[in-house]
Formats: sequence, C-alpha cells, structure tokens
Amino acid sequence: MDVTTGYGWLTLIGAAFVVWVVVVALFTPRIDYSVRKRLDSNSKAFINTLQNTTQTTIHHDSHFEVLTNASQFYPAMLDAIRSAQTSINMECYIFRNDRIGRQFMAALIERSRSGVRVTLVLDAIGSLWMGLTGVSKLREAGIRVELYQRFKWYRLARVNNRTHRELLIVDGRIAFIGGAGIGDHWAKGQRGKQPWRDTMARVTGPVVSAIQGVFAENWVECCGEIITGEEYFPLLKNTGDTTAVVIKSSPSDRATAARVVFQLLLEGATKSIRINTPYFLPDKSLRKAFIETARRGVKIDIIVPGSSTDQRWVRIVSRRKYRELLREGIRIHEYRAGMMHAKIFNVDDLWAVLGTTNFDNRSFEHNDEVNVAICDKEMSARLKEDFQVDLQKCEQVTLDTWKRRSLFEKMVEPFAWILERQQ
Repeated sequence: MDVTTGYGWLTLIGAAFVVWVVVVALFTPRIDYSVRKRLDSNSKAFINTLQNTTQTTIHHDSHFEVLTNASQFYPAMLDAIRSAQTSINMECYIFRNDRIGRQFMAALIERSRSGVRVTLVLDAIGSLWMGLTGVSKLREAGIRVELYQRFKWYRLARVNNRTHRELLIVDGRIAFIGGAGIGDHWAKGQRGKQPWRDTMARVTGPVVSAIQGVFAENWVECCGEIITGEEYFPLLKNTGDTTAVVIKSSPSDRATAARVVFQLLLEGATKSIRINTPYFLPDKSLRKAFIETARRGVKIDIIVPGSSTDQRWVRIVSRRKYRELLREGIRIHEYRAGMMHAKIFNVDDLWAVLGTTNFDNRSFEHNDEVNVAICDKEMSARLKEDFQVDLQKCEQVTLDTWKRRSLFEKMVEPFAWILERQQ
C-alpha cells in the first residue's frame, strides 16, 4: 500500500469518526411514551404516581407569586439580590452583558464585595454573549462563575447537552423559577421588536430547598464542590398552603422526568388544558396523546409564537404538524405581540407546570431542565388570567388558514425534519 492510499484510508476513517460523533451527540433513540392506565389528575392516585415515578418529594405549605413579564420579575429579582445576607446562587442558560445584564452584574458584584457568597452557573453556549470580559469582571469581584459544558475534546459526545435551567436562589429562602434568562430582549425588546412575553414565579417555603438542590446538582457537575451549610439549606418555615413538586430532568436519565410529568398530566386531564410554549414540536406519541385527550372531550388551547418568533425554522417545522391536531378541535393560537417565551402547562384548573421545559425533543431529551408542578386552584386561576390576556393578542390558526400558508413554507417542510429531533 503506497503512502497516498494510506492517507486516503486515514481520511476516510477520520471522516467516519466525525460522522459517528455527530450522530451520537445529536440523536438518541426515540422513546414512545404512553400511560398504561389513565389516572384522573384530581385523584390521590395521580399525586402518588407523580411523586414515585419522578422520584421526587411533594412539598406542602409553600407560597408562589406569579410575576408576569420583565416589568414585574426583573425588579423582584434585583430586590432579592440586593437584600441577600448570606448566599446567592444563580443558574442561567442566557445571561447577556447588555443593559439588563449589567444591572444584575452590578447587584451581584456589590453583594459579593459585602461578604455574600455569590455563585453562578452559566451555559457555555447560551451565555456566550456574556463574553470573557463579563466573566472576568465577576470573578475579580470574588464571584464564583462556572461555564456549563465548555468545549472540550473529551466532551464531544455531550456537546448537545446544555443547561436550560433559569434559577435564582437567595439565602436559601427565596427562589425564582420560570422561563426567563437575563437580557434586554425580555425587558425592552431588540432591534425595534416587542419585549418577550414570559413568566417567572417568586417562591418561598419548604419547596425552596428542593430548588436549591437542583442548582447544587449542576454546580457539583461543573467543579466537583458539594454545597453545604445553613447559608444554602436553612430550616424553612411554612409560608403558604400550596403543594408543589420540583421536577428536574437531564439527558443522563433516558426517560426524563419532565416528559413523564407532561405525559401523565396530558393523559390525566378531564376538563381543560392551556399551554404557553415558545417551541411546540410534539413527537408522534405526544401528538397521539393530544388527539386522544381531545377526543375525550377535553378542551385544549395552545399559544405559540407567531411571525415574531426568534426561531423561524422551528416555527415552520412546528406548523407542518398542525393539521392532525386542528382536525380534532385542538385550538392553536399564534401570539402577535412579540415573542411568546412563557412555558406554562395548566391542566383542569388545578395543576400548573411552570419552568423551562418546552414541548420539544430538545427539552425532553437533550437539555437540563427544571419545572415546578403546582397543585393549587388559586395558582391555576392566576395563570388563567394571564392566558386570557394573551389570547387577546393572538390569531387563531384554523385548517383554512393553515392550508393557505406560504409556498416557501410548504417547500421547506419536507427538508426540515432534522429539527424535530434537535429542537
């Protein structure tokens, strides 16, 4: 074998290896979820099954305050940071070094210099716009910052695993959870666009310790340190009468807890389902569950982004599946007043799931995600109020309007299938 032939084989083997790495990193075998015996979401058996199948703990006597849009949640988060006495733990998929980002950086730096232990986990891709300058500035002030899943040759198989969790825990007593990161596009919009529509919750009471535990999981993965002590896990008093379960999911668990919860609630619904989601790409088994639930007479309304979406290609892929859902009377509404980024799943005016999980494969199989499943009629009623306001800013998609989508969209649809497994 001459040298030229040898190099040719090495090139071929190298190319095959790269293809293998890409396939392993980007694709996983699909799990077709289903529920063997449907449980009423209002039953004790449902709560017991939810707790045991997700291996979580039900927390009672906590309090949740819904914060709608940046005008409410950013001031509340900044107030909590500025009032911190012992510890601040924050995890973000998106943290930008822009006007809003600098406000948070200034508040975190001030607290760190005052002796508060400040710890940040930032996704290496989602927070890329933080930049080395921003990270260095935080570290110079004594803030511990770790970038989740930085590019390393030995992490190639996990390059598709991002932390999509958005958490803030102050003094181990107050937590914020929801869909929003830190950036101007939530607060004032960018390039002439409307601010993003999003929801966070301010949480107090026993459930905060479980939210802190989710942060602790990613911190130990980043640097090996197990956080301990009363500054992180104080004894928590009852602050309300709300029952909640913290649902964390990760691709390290092939059957993710988030998907299990979504499937249980969807198939356990008896009256109504209301969904806000920025990315709606349900797989085959989830679409089947939607259809069977609608056929049982459950009223289903879904709000998704309209033309103001930040992911045009994802919207095209999403819309190609609308027909089979619309035929069953499922109502899909496209939000027109900016980007819809809230992630809320409301079932039977009783259960509300709030957090970071989208209705897509990326959330269910690739990302680290976190949600709270809340069993509380008042909380559901509060979120329903926001949903009704959102509906006024939507345009309902019908079979007729769906059939009249653009020629470009129809031409692209058959070639966009890859995003169904990646988004």
